[in-house]
Amino acid sequence: MIDVTIPGVGRLSFSSLVCDFNGTLAVDGRVVDGVSERLHTLSQKLAIYVMTADTHGTARQILAGLPCTVRVIPRENEDAAKWKFVEEIGAATTVAVGNGMNDCFMLKGAALGIAVLGGEGTAVTALTAADIVVFSITDAFDLLITPLRLIATLRR
Repeated sequence: MIDVTIPGVGRLSFSSLVCDFNGTLAVDGRVVDGVSERLHTLSQKLAIYVMTADTHGTARQILAGLPCTVRVIPRENEDAAKWKFVEEIGAATTVAVGNGMNDCFMLKGAALGIAVLGGEGTAVTALTAADIVVFSITDAFDLLITPLRLIATLRR
């Protein structure tokens, strides 16, 4: 569990992290440098899930041995499938991280939505659905590893 109190907002408590794979954790089907170490650190406090339609067909293999559960979803209605999963595990205690149009529902509905400006680009709708926008997945993970950083961005 990660807890942080944001002035003007209140206490936020996170127990789950849901990430998109391609364009967020990986670029061109390869995990971004620094992700593996940060997943290990975050797994001490959060249940970590990776949601993907697995464009390259390699997500399970690439993420094998990392402390996350990979959920491959159908390539139709990806946005609804991701949101449904976030609802099932508890949107009020979930952080969602993504970059694509198919991540918008989970970014908007999770307790905290973080859009990543990665090497594969970011959908404008993902930017507007998120609470925070960062340059990289490692920046997103570092916000959660050091949650007091969230105060500067989210305080009112």
